[in-house]
Amino acid sequence: QVQLVESGGGLVQAGGSLRLSCAASGRTFSNYYMGWFRQAPGKERDFVAAINWSGAYTHYADSVKGRFTMSRDNAKNTVYLQMNSLKPEDTAVYYCAASPDCVICKREYEYNYWGQGTQVTVSS
Repeated sequence: QVQLVESGGGLVQAGGSLRLSCAASGRTFSNYYMGWFRQAPGKERDFVAAINWSGAYTHYADSVKGRFTMSRDNAKNTVYLQMNSLKPEDTAVYYCAASPDCVICKREYEYNYWGQGTQVTVSS
């Protein structure tokens, strides 16, 4: 089992920045691919970003490329999502997730463990 706890959400004006954190406990964190997803009100949960076990490879949804950066610190069992140039359409609940063996790593079903989510609200 892996337990995930997100933090860092909040209210920010358009153009501002936030950094989300996801702290993991349980099994060896460095064995897992990690992902960030988000769900806006009335919409499905969408892929945002993913990172491989070492942190050497990341990929992003087109909607956040160039604005969001995902990183991890295996010594701290934590992944981060730095969000810059935020837009009102980034408003959502953000979830981190862990996968032991994803291939594409953009699909919800590839992830076994999920956090409870943290709310991000961007005002115009």
